[in-house]
Amino acid sequence: MIRVHRPALSAGLRARLAPLTDDIDASREPVKHSRALWKRAAVRRTVHAPLRALLEGMAPGYQRCMYCGDSQGTDIDHWEPLSLNPLRTFDWLNHLLACSLCNSNLKRDRFPRADDGTPLLVDPSVEDPFDHLLLTPTLGVYRPLTAKGEATIEVCGLNRPILTAGRQQARRVVLLCLDLWARGGPEERRTAVLTVRGQPFADVCQAMLRLARAPGADRVFADSPDALDLLRDEGLRSALLA
Repeated sequence: MIRVHRPALSAGLRARLAPLTDDIDASREPVKHSRALWKRAAVRRTVHAPLRALLEGMAPGYQRCMYCGDSQGTDIDHWEPLSLNPLRTFDWLNHLLACSLCNSNLKRDRFPRADDGTPLLVDPSVEDPFDHLLLTPTLGVYRPLTAKGEATIEVCGLNRPILTAGRQQARRVVLLCLDLWARGGPEERRTAVLTVRGQPFADVCQAMLRLARAPGADRVFADSPDALDLLRDEGLRSALLA
């Protein structure tokens, strides 16, 4: 999971969303009505399509799920489930791109809160997930740094084996691309950067870039000291983070 940046809606799309929220607010059964509105064919055509296009532009890599970072994002997920807050059904700030497994099988209507009511699920469009989650690239495993990180790992299944194995593979790809960058000319360097930025698990590269500047980096990269030097190179960092 990495930070994603949410663009503003066009005036036209905002104008289409507002009446839908008003309609839900006026309903005697807002949850039931919000579900029906969300599934309406006209809404799918005039609202879902432009929302999805914006979310796809926000997503890491090739339209990856904003939770697991692996599968293609196929669904518009409601970060705060509409079953709990139907008035946020058409709230642009409540929409994320998710794969069907994360959306429909894992997260579903789960939305844990702290004792004071504060949400315990990381919203990657609002906060930096790395403030709550520590990724160990060699193991492909997330460790929680906060209660919010712990809940997010559990709700989104971030440490399921297929993901940890995928992150380990992503690390191997990053290391190979770093070697290509070090040995190659402009075209090889471009290929290396495009390969890293296009593969699943963008969180692996981002974690490696952060760890390279963190205390204890020499120990973290003890098996790949050349990679550590490259991950500290400003030119490469700028290219990978662009």
